[in-house]
Amino acid sequence: MDTAERLKKIPPYLFMTLRNKISEARARGVDVISLAIGDPVEPTPDPVIEALHTAAKDPENHRYPTDEEWGMRAFREAVARWYARRYEVALDPAREIVALIGSKEGCHHFALGMVNPGETVLVTDPGYPGYKPSIWFAGGEPVPVAMRPEDGFLPRLADIPSDTARKARAFYLNYPNNPTGAVATPAFLAELVEFARAYDIAVCYDNPYSEMVFGVDRLSFLNAPGAKDVGVELNSLSKPFNMTGWRIGMACGNPDIVKAIATVKANTDSGVFNAVQYAGIEALDNGDACTARMLEIYGARRDKVLAALRDLGWTYDPPKGTFYLWVPVPAGHTSASFCDHMLESCAVVLAPGAAYGVNGEGFVRFSLTVADDRLDEALARMRKNLAGLKFD
Repeated sequence: MDTAERLKKIPPYLFMTLRNKISEARARGVDVISLAIGDPVEPTPDPVIEALHTAAKDPENHRYPTDEEWGMRAFREAVARWYARRYEVALDPAREIVALIGSKEGCHHFALGMVNPGETVLVTDPGYPGYKPSIWFAGGEPVPVAMRPEDGFLPRLADIPSDTARKARAFYLNYPNNPTGAVATPAFLAELVEFARAYDIAVCYDNPYSEMVFGVDRLSFLNAPGAKDVGVELNSLSKPFNMTGWRIGMACGNPDIVKAIATVKANTDSGVFNAVQYAGIEALDNGDACTARMLEIYGARRDKVLAALRDLGWTYDPPKGTFYLWVPVPAGHTSASFCDHMLESCAVVLAPGAAYGVNGEGFVRFSLTVADDRLDEALARMRKNLAGLKFD
């Protein structure tokens, strides 16, 4: 049976490939430690679980979700309160917020709602691997925009050729950035708004790591003057509240784009289970302490990994965001070969930078979302087995 031609453009999903590699090694009896996948091991806060439990026992919530294409009004109001408190951003729950089954869904529905077949879409490179398939499903064509370490992994908007910018329908960006950990600045966001306005480009600003910053201020794209005129911000409860499996997030900003996303949702799924939305309300209204605690945990793990890397000869100053470390590979290695070396010599799995785009070559990504005892074991193996690495 022949499948659709569009599927031939889509490579194997990176994280499924990594999970398969881990499973194969464990099947051989290898005690593999994965530092490759960003999935918090700490539990969701108890009050959030209790809110789910209470709501799930109410038969009214066993029906189709309330306001299924937009999300419950109460949840959208909680999103507005959270954005006002954490980012000083004012949002209209009726027109500027739609609930999502995680921000990944928003990436997909943004493309279906905003991109016409044959149109081009700018995508930062390196970048989250999920953006390109969403663009291909919509019939668009992704155009990579390089991010380089000397620029703090921020794209040089002025270097994008004007004919490329004029043809572009949309632009996918993600700060704090997966995979590099880079953070945006107010000046860059202001420049981005003016760039999008000048070329009539719709911005999809994917911001699920907005709370995961170290030594810098939290920042929303919607903090930039005029941001709502040109784009939307996607966010998620996954990272700040350890809710990756709950699948709940939001798209906020430009009312026309939010409506387009809601329209796609109305014709794709039936919305987020009401009980999960009630749990989300609890997290947004009362979960700041959980976020603060997780930042302390990730900060301590980050310091441990950096100390081990420096002991082994790495000398680099990491960016200030996410729970990842984007690390240059030793001399003589590609990103793939160093990942293979780590698996063979240390039984530690990393994510290869080349999987995030051509400009990701020469880097690997370490994730800090692993239990402390397993992280300590991984670092001990590295100290034992990686001595003698050379660096350019």
